[in-house]
Amino acid sequence: MQKSINFLELIGGGKVPEVIVGTWIVMGILILFGLAARSSLARIKDPVVPDEGMSLRAMCEVLVEWLDGFVHDVLESHGYRAMVPFFGCIFMFILFANFFGLIPGMEPPTGDSDLTFALGTICFGYYIVKGFQSQGAWYLKSFLGPYLPLAFLMLPIELADNLFRPFSLGIRLYANMFADHTVLSIFTGLTKLVIPLAFYALGSIVCVIQAIIFVVLSMSYVRLAASHEH
Repeated sequence: MQKSINFLELIGGGKVPEVIVGTWIVMGILILFGLAARSSLARIKDPVVPDEGMSLRAMCEVLVEWLDGFVHDVLESHGYRAMVPFFGCIFMFILFANFFGLIPGMEPPTGDSDLTFALGTICFGYYIVKGFQSQGAWYLKSFLGPYLPLAFLMLPIELADNLFRPFSLGIRLYANMFADHTVLSIFTGLTKLVIPLAFYALGSIVCVIQAIIFVVLSMSYVRLAASHEH
């Protein structure tokens, strides 16, 4: 069986890790998409009047409206809108990175544990900050459990639970995307028609689901951290 070409290795010349090259490409695509969307919004005369037919502006408005509703439905808080940019960026990056692996000769950046753990760490830091912003120093009380006499038992459990969250986020995304891309590569190499199409369709579903799961879990942690009752 002929080995498939890894274009990320060719681009990096074997010196730059593939995950970094893939991440740069995905970031570049998202930046160009954002600049194009901003340019289309700046050219309109009346922002209230929608465009006729399908346009970049219309696509962006649908996407932003969906992300706004998505974050609202999970967080269910009055200040949810301030968090839409953060979770929207995380979702779009993971989604594009997942789909990047469906391009022949490309590896999904999210199929590398270094990137997924980094994303988990970013979300970990975000929900810790949100916990202190919402409750101040009283946020530390949540690590002591609901019953203070048992605080000496609950403290190590709560600390372990919180510290494990970024690893669980990273492992879940990495394992699923690595397995999905491996299966897709195997069946694409064995057959050329019909069967690869079915696995591409299945892989597309996995890409979307894994991006949603990662963001939903991250938002759930933020909701718990910002809540006064645990």
